[in-house]
Amino acid sequence: MENFANQRLSSQAMAFVLAGGRGSRLKELTDRRAKPAVYFGGTTRIIDFALSNALNSGIRKMAIATQYKAHSLIRHVQRGWNFFRAERNEYLDILPASQRVDETKWYMGTADAVAQNIDIIEDYNVKYVVVLAGDHIYKMDYEVMLRQHVDSQADVTIGCLTVPRAEASAFGVMAVDATGRITEFLEKPADPPGLPGDPEHSLCSMGIYVFDWQFLRELLIRDTEDPNSSHDFGSDLIPEIVKYGKAMAHRFADSCVKTGLETEPYWRDVGTIDAFWQANIDLTEFTPKLDLYDRTWPIWTYAELGPPAKFIHDEKGRRGSAVSSLVSGDVIVSGSEVRNSLLFTGCRAHSWSSLDHVVALPHVDIGRHAQLNRCVIDRGVQIPEGLVIGEDPEEDAKWFRRSEGGVVLITQSMLDRRAAALD
Repeated sequence: MENFANQRLSSQAMAFVLAGGRGSRLKELTDRRAKPAVYFGGTTRIIDFALSNALNSGIRKMAIATQYKAHSLIRHVQRGWNFFRAERNEYLDILPASQRVDETKWYMGTADAVAQNIDIIEDYNVKYVVVLAGDHIYKMDYEVMLRQHVDSQADVTIGCLTVPRAEASAFGVMAVDATGRITEFLEKPADPPGLPGDPEHSLCSMGIYVFDWQFLRELLIRDTEDPNSSHDFGSDLIPEIVKYGKAMAHRFADSCVKTGLETEPYWRDVGTIDAFWQANIDLTEFTPKLDLYDRTWPIWTYAELGPPAKFIHDEKGRRGSAVSSLVSGDVIVSGSEVRNSLLFTGCRAHSWSSLDHVVALPHVDIGRHAQLNRCVIDRGVQIPEGLVIGEDPEEDAKWFRRSEGGVVLITQSMLDRRAAALD
């Protein structure tokens, strides 16, 4: 075993990213891609946040477990994260569910995804494993969490959000004592426990776990042999450690990376159309809650090479303009009015069209005279001339997916069905 003395904890750790989820609440946005591969923020994808946090924290060994419709995700990681060099003791492995252990089994649960790759993790020769969800938006220094884990001599340290008690029922909730030791783990409780000294707030799991590798390895082997287990961290392993071992809570506020502009810890699960739309639109605010301009903690990604954004035409009613908006490279705003919107790489907005609170994924083409309000447009969609979205809820819902919050999701297949019906 390698001598780990005098090393930063992050250099002794690997990040195991669970990126196999379908993300069914994102509806048609995950028809062709897993949730971690969904675009976010103009240039990045959701998984880039977990990977960037690990890289910026000093972790140079990573593995990504994929399962559901993984091609888009795998291609993105190969293109954008191919700078790891084995000769520098850096690794990034993509681990699709490939029936390596049993010809009848895909990944049966989050713990099973790690268990099926025990031999690969052994080859990394690491002391700690940081298990991460690949589908959340946040900035966090995992070195701080690793340090707490070692100092407290915990069997597992769990990343936790502090949320108002009234909202905690949607999460896995931790009951803790005054030292931060977890005394009970409750899955979506109707009456969440409050915090010691702060009964109005609860601690909720972020799906981030730090383990000593040898401890986790033994736990996974035992769990694999248990026919009654669902082989899931939240359902099986964590409750067992809480009951029989030492589980500690790590508060996100202690390791959240903030700049001077960010006033509170930022974490979002963009798992619904409304949440996805809102988190993207939030970035257009004068002072956004998430600072993507922080060069000290960059969000790494695969960036397509292209020309700068371009704005053309300057006459009344046909002026290429964007206000309170994020406009990516290779975008042309041609006589279109864009407000409070986010345009990804390669979008085109043509004359006399207007966009208000629109999230347009890469290479969307918006036809002349289209009037779009409060919508998400999937990659590569061709918006026909004169389409109006956001004025008539019943008409919108007739052809497109309209969310509970009134956000309209537009895909090419929806437009094709509409065109065929109106022909």
